[in-house]
Amino acid sequence: MTVEQGWTDLRIPRHVTIIMDGNGRWAAARHMPRIEGHRRGVEAVRSTVRSCREAGVEALTLFAFSSENWRRPAGEVSSLMGLFRFVLEREAQALRRNGVRLRVIGDRDGLGADMARQIEVAEAATADVDGMTLTIAANYGGRWDMMQAARRLSAEVAAGERHPESITEEAIRSRMALADLPEPDLFIRTGGEQRISNFLIWQLAYTELYFTPALWPDFDESALEEAFKSFSKRQRRFGRTGGQVNKVPSD
Repeated sequence: MTVEQGWTDLRIPRHVTIIMDGNGRWAAARHMPRIEGHRRGVEAVRSTVRSCREAGVEALTLFAFSSENWRRPAGEVSSLMGLFRFVLEREAQALRRNGVRLRVIGDRDGLGADMARQIEVAEAATADVDGMTLTIAANYGGRWDMMQAARRLSAEVAAGERHPESITEEAIRSRMALADLPEPDLFIRTGGEQRISNFLIWQLAYTELYFTPALWPDFDESALEEAFKSFSKRQRRFGRTGGQVNKVPSD
């Protein structure tokens, strides 16, 4: 059964965000090195990107490496960076052929000059693609995102380009990562944990949250379909009552 056949009656979110948790535990359960779990996780990324694109999702944002992940063992961090570089080098052209635009958000200075250049090359390869936007969050944290927005606005005030009173919610939003994308509709976290872990703190204010015990390498098309089924049953009220949402305008 294809994605189109299986999901015809589902409400498809415009923007999906995912914390891809459980790679290390998947590997440990099979007596494999943790990095093998991350390699298998790349296959799950390919599957999820393909399924989301075919389902009509406009934007998919994946949390690949948080600003807190530097605390992990040095060997694992080095392996993760090597895997990220390999994926950037190998996947950009495939994404372009499949109508997917790639972008990376996060503190690039902390990734080093070589990695920053590799990111720029990969982004440039798909920059003119008019299709689903795949965003990879690397060395990213929600608090960092808000901090860099505040710094940009503060610099504008200091330069006399803006009055403090003009700093509105929209002004902050427009200077944060993902400002040009619709706000996330659905947040998915695999691996059984039920928290957002400093991911898109600002952007997830009204996002529907979905948690699954499936470890990321096991997250396949059917698991994504279950997440979309759950989303389809949600009533998104945005501060209104259920009655207001369901009210049918009279002629």
